[in-house]
Amino acid sequence: MTGSSGPFLFRGERVDVGERRQFELPAGRLASGTFLNVPIEVVCGARPGPVVWLSGAIHGDEIVGVEIIRQVLDRLDPGQLAGTVIAAPVVNVFGFVMESRYLPDRRDLNRSFPGSRSGSLASRLARLFMDEVVAPSAFGLDFHAGSDDRTNLPHVRGNLDDPETRRLALSFGVPVAVHNKPATGTLRAAALKRGKRVLLFEGGEPRRFSEETVATGIPGTLRFLRALGMMKRAPAPPHRKTLISRSTRWVRAPRGGIFRLATRLGAVVGQGQRLGVITDPVAKDGTEVRARVGGVVLGHTVNPLVNPGDGIVHIAELDDRS
Repeated sequence: MTGSSGPFLFRGERVDVGERRQFELPAGRLASGTFLNVPIEVVCGARPGPVVWLSGAIHGDEIVGVEIIRQVLDRLDPGQLAGTVIAAPVVNVFGFVMESRYLPDRRDLNRSFPGSRSGSLASRLARLFMDEVVAPSAFGLDFHAGSDDRTNLPHVRGNLDDPETRRLALSFGVPVAVHNKPATGTLRAAALKRGKRVLLFEGGEPRRFSEETVATGIPGTLRFLRALGMMKRAPAPPHRKTLISRSTRWVRAPRGGIFRLATRLGAVVGQGQRLGVITDPVAKDGTEVRARVGGVVLGHTVNPLVNPGDGIVHIAELDDRS
């Protein structure tokens, strides 16, 4: 079932049209014997339409999507909605409670899809999510943030060669849309193989509710749902044009030291432009860091202490055809 025209069945339980219900997916049991469950809210619209999932905290410390999904749910009126929204704000409940990107066995959930019922903890959780949330859906919106003390400019990623995915990406109203191929084992890769259309929203940093990211993600999600015909109204898009990128590159630290950033998220930089300087704790001068390519600053480290080879500034090259 990838479209909804009547009562919606979730794990065999009925959600009537114009109704919202909360569920818990059994994720596993801790060594203490305590059960952990994935919280789910299903909003079944009063009118026919597609089934869409919203997922956050696939990486347990990337929590900004939790807040975006919570506030989007507050704005959804089942009586006015077309189709069904399956919201899973905290998928990796194990990492979430530990404030960790990973599961207890150090596996990355977003490299474990489509998963297996008899595999590792990550594999079992991935398979549960695929079977119960992805399978009945036609579209998905997966929320992420920066990792390893890095912050990201709010942007979306997806297969922009697919006209419908591109249309949805541009409807979001973010500064940049990035075309890229998902890595093997990711939720997006597994869902695409099952014929689903998926957008990934990135913004902010781990363990933080970035104000700008939340303020971008909420209206963007509502515009995404409006573009699918699920809502009659949504916030007006920003006046800026969404820039398209088909290639991104990290500028890496040429040496260890203290990095002093001289740019900002969303800045348009030229090839060779100064991005900052790496110094010793007591040195006046240091090693300048310059852009290897021109484009938009998509992300950067928020930790000034760097080692040789660390990714410190992420640049999205712009597609001239956009």
